[in-house]
Amino acid sequence: MPKIQRVEVQDIRFPTSRELDGSDAMNAAPDYSATYVILHTDADDGLTGHGLTFTIGRGNEVCVAAVESLASRLEGRSLSDITADMGAYWRELTSGDSQLRWLGPEKGVIHLASAAMINAIWDLWAKREGKPVWKLLADMTPEALVRCLDFRFVTDALTPEEAIGLLKRREAGKAEREAAMREHGYPAYTTSAGWLGYSEDKMRALCREAIADGWEHFKQKVGGDIEEDRRRARILREEIGEERLLMMDANQMWDVDEAIVNMRRLAEFRPHWIEEPTSPDDVLGHAEIRHRLAPIGVATGEHCHNRVMFKQLFQADAIDFCQLDAARLGGLNEVIVVLLLAAKYDIPVCPHGGGVGLCEYTQHISMFDYIAVSGSLEGRLLEYVDHLHEHFVDPVQMRRGHYLVPEAPGYSVTMKADSLSAHQFPGGSAWQ
Repeated sequence: MPKIQRVEVQDIRFPTSRELDGSDAMNAAPDYSATYVILHTDADDGLTGHGLTFTIGRGNEVCVAAVESLASRLEGRSLSDITADMGAYWRELTSGDSQLRWLGPEKGVIHLASAAMINAIWDLWAKREGKPVWKLLADMTPEALVRCLDFRFVTDALTPEEAIGLLKRREAGKAEREAAMREHGYPAYTTSAGWLGYSEDKMRALCREAIADGWEHFKQKVGGDIEEDRRRARILREEIGEERLLMMDANQMWDVDEAIVNMRRLAEFRPHWIEEPTSPDDVLGHAEIRHRLAPIGVATGEHCHNRVMFKQLFQADAIDFCQLDAARLGGLNEVIVVLLLAAKYDIPVCPHGGGVGLCEYTQHISMFDYIAVSGSLEGRLLEYVDHLHEHFVDPVQMRRGHYLVPEAPGYSVTMKADSLSAHQFPGGSAWQ
């Protein structure tokens, strides 16, 4: 097995604010960015592992500095030593240096940095095995998979033994579900027509293009002026019709009572869910909104920083849809713990995909969830945004509103060398 000789980290930013791609009520002009990690090894074939964490511009340099602070805990390690007890290594990286852990703990910039590094390890491991990450996971025995995980702080909700039992119950039918996924793909929804900064003409044109391409599920950004939100919702309903799903996303703009009042005014447009209606840390607030807004669903998770927060959201019956983020959680290990918790509490997982590289990541997560953890597509949709995929060596592939199964070994976030060069901040040509 190769040894990791050097951790390289780059500050990569895309000037998406120029066209207001990704704009919403909280984040008016984001520059989609990546703290981009490359693990260089001593393998004769030049094998490297790639991972990233997503930010929206300023502050990305802080994540880069955090990776540099953690790098010594990975450099010089053999891949086989790490993968032999991945759960123990995850705890070592996230908690082994108590002074660095203090900056979280297990949240914020230090956790974002850990995610980029952990996901790069999984990318390296999958490439070494010649499998895409979803397949590497799906082929593991329940016992081997659970050894990759750290259940500290969540055993009151889910023990390792319970997790093994859940995975064993899902073993029946795995081959059939994998075959179905290869044939049909994974169902998705698009946010690309509903960004807050887009004009009416652009919204209508994007809706019509999406419908022609087979899309059935759409999401609208809300949380600005309520009358403007209603106007835009009416436009979307006119374009997509009554039979297609429309979701709404407030991006944390409202207080609890405000969210309830505003969503009651938007209820005539039949939203399937309201996403991030209030502070992402307010577990009881989400529970109150959910109770008072039913049957409109409540979704959150892209800013939920660790497995403990998700445990509490599930225990409090606070959400209808779990929208975990592949890079805000501490990498794939913690993502899998949340998948298992969600399966126990019967909450559909619909991962956050709005950001550079996140769609590439989450296709693996949702396909593995369906094949080996939840065993179901009921209530599950995977977010898709049509931005920046051209910069990846193995970008997501879509057909009629479905993600096609990724076949290339790894975690699909390896960027093209010329894209990295052009978007290096601040010296790349895209920033000149």
